[in-house]
Amino acid sequence: MLNSKILYYFVTIVEHGSYTKAAQALGIAQSALSIAIRKLEKKIGVTILHRSSKGVTVTKEGEVLLTHAKAILTKINDAQIAIDELRGFEKGEVKIGIPSMMGSYFFPEILMAFNFKYPDIKLSIVESGTQTIRAQLLSGELDLGVIVNDHLPNELQARHLVTSQMVAAVGTNHPLAGFKKLDYSTFFGQELVMFKVGYFHREVIDKLCEQYQYTAKYSFETNLLAMMLNIVKNEFAITALLELVTDRESEVLGIPFEEPVYLDLAFAWRKDGYLSIANRRFIDFTLNEVNKKG
Repeated sequence: MLNSKILYYFVTIVEHGSYTKAAQALGIAQSALSIAIRKLEKKIGVTILHRSSKGVTVTKEGEVLLTHAKAILTKINDAQIAIDELRGFEKGEVKIGIPSMMGSYFFPEILMAFNFKYPDIKLSIVESGTQTIRAQLLSGELDLGVIVNDHLPNELQARHLVTSQMVAAVGTNHPLAGFKKLDYSTFFGQELVMFKVGYFHREVIDKLCEQYQYTAKYSFETNLLAMMLNIVKNEFAITALLELVTDRESEVLGIPFEEPVYLDLAFAWRKDGYLSIANRRFIDFTLNEVNKKG
């Protein structure tokens, strides 16, 4: 019967891509790690890792084991959290993935207020694209994530957070600055600066292109919101942003589309995962703050 310790060794080697680095991370001798993996391979009757001068690669059999190993370790971690809470302890950490726009313009005040009220709960914030956040939720790397509540995977559960309008964002002196509304044809006729593929901002624009058969002029691609805003402010290109961003940027104008684009943003977590007290408190606290603002 496999034990969790050896599975953890295996996953750690894969994550580090090296026996040496994995041994250092685990705090054990490399020779001991090699022996443990050889024993595992002998026990299950297949080779799971292949070592070469270029590093470690996972065999097809190893890929199968890796999927199950990660799921088992996530379940064990969930069980430990649940047991600790039954004994009167809290996990004390919220690991949440937040898209760039939400992280910069929606959450800062909420995070500070939550930290003031619950100083013993550690907040670990990962800023990333929604596709990455979904993948990290499914793998158990994240407890919570903020994603667009659209085509939600069956493995995830969601709770509505906020609805925000996506608007065209232009510099204050841009030729389009005087428009009250903008049609898609005019928008896609401009040079655009966009997040790279994987961010919900980009997904929305790509879907509009596909739906209306436009060809977007992506002159700039970046994952840095600050750079995107500077490009817009200096009128090298325009973009589309959540209204909650343009409302707070004095040098950027938000122009609604003639056919409005609204996004339902939600908290998401694994259905089969254990949502700790700390996570539940963060969700409830955030939603309460949102309701206060109306």
